[in-house]
Amino acid sequence: MTDSTPTVVLVHGAFADASSFARVVPELLADGLRVLVPAVPNRSLTGDAAYIASVVRAVPGPVVLVGHSYGGAVITVAGAEDNVRALVYLAGYALEEGESLGELQGRFPDSELASALVYTPFPVEGSDEPGIDVTVEIDRFPAIFAADVDPGLARVLAVSQRPLAGAAFAEAAPVAAWKTKPSWGLVSSSDHTINPDVERYGYERAGMTTVEVDSSHLVMLAHPKQVADLIREAVRSLGTE
Repeated sequence: MTDSTPTVVLVHGAFADASSFARVVPELLADGLRVLVPAVPNRSLTGDAAYIASVVRAVPGPVVLVGHSYGGAVITVAGAEDNVRALVYLAGYALEEGESLGELQGRFPDSELASALVYTPFPVEGSDEPGIDVTVEIDRFPAIFAADVDPGLARVLAVSQRPLAGAAFAEAAPVAAWKTKPSWGLVSSSDHTINPDVERYGYERAGMTTVEVDSSHLVMLAHPKQVADLIREAVRSLGTE
């Protein structure tokens, strides 16, 4: 590999971790691509984006930045880094500059997720006020998040969620990288976590190349080849690199 070899940076979403890309990574490595799957702190939109931006800046050469779910909001901001050459959204939030997750979601009817959220206080260093972690009811997680994923795996994912701090829902995106970077979007048309119309709206507004897959929210585990194919399309757009 050379410094011109593209690196695919995969950004997971809320209630998940890097293992949600476990079936996509082998596909990309087999193509001879560099791949990174960093752990997203899931503490704040701007903080998470700053962390992912620091990962991207350390990569030699061009980056294709891929975000799932909340990770889509993260790449919307982190994707402004100079070496990010393409963006790929997987069942994700494509925010407008100055828009929050709550504002984008609020334009559409709630998904099943809204009634299954659990709010738990957590200590914040240096503050007397706790933060609030958001997770999904364990018993409802498989049906809402991973309906077409192996049931045994879905049960494991349900009890190993990475929470998202509630504050992240209200933070406005300071920049929308899709305005200056070519972007692709995948709609999970059987998504019960994000209303698929939220995904469609964001992608259409951004003028993305869009595909639809009949999938649950965890499309990377349920349909890894289709996800990998969309990422490959973005990689090919970089040309000889």
